[in-house]
Amino acid sequence: MSFVKSITQPFTGSDQALSERDADWLVVQRVQAGDVAAFDELVIKYRERIYSVIYNLTSNKEDSFDLSQDAFIKAFQSIARFKGKSSFFTWLYRISVNTTLSFLKKNRHRRFLSYENISEETGTSDIIEVLAAKTGTEKPTLLKELQHKLNEALQTLSVKHRTVLVLFEIDNLSHQEIAEIMNCSVGTVRSRLHYAKKQLQSELQDLLD
Repeated sequence: MSFVKSITQPFTGSDQALSERDADWLVVQRVQAGDVAAFDELVIKYRERIYSVIYNLTSNKEDSFDLSQDAFIKAFQSIARFKGKSSFFTWLYRISVNTTLSFLKKNRHRRFLSYENISEETGTSDIIEVLAAKTGTEKPTLLKELQHKLNEALQTLSVKHRTVLVLFEIDNLSHQEIAEIMNCSVGTVRSRLHYAKKQLQSELQDLLD
């Protein structure tokens, strides 16, 4: 299928004339009307974000590429049932996350966050600043130690708690978006996120003592 091949092509941006949701819905309607090639536009627009969220959950490039393809294929096969009640973005993310979680449960992968994706923009800046000021140690050294500790801590969390944390802290999704993707309430998302952060804080506390 051409849309599968599109995943490897350069990213070219998206239409800014309409809101993202409205623009996507117009493309979806074209696909539903028989313009199969129009699905390429959605692949090009979202492939990097989909690959990113899957990679943050698997820490494996080959698996992430394969799962990204699987997610887009599933979305294409199911697009006739998409009615626009949620944004296409949310709907596609839900398919991608569920596809990845099924894969992880089946294969019992333990790593859910890549060292490459941890940076000062992913919620660790405060800890790094505290440690740097406290110890006088270079930030790269502290970041490397924190990455190792964080991965160990993430492995103590359940799949659902890890997923919520990745979607919120790494992919910057809102509570509402995560709730729609995870098919749960916003309250459940907040509860899981609170628990996950508390657990990570506990695991990393020895660095701050």
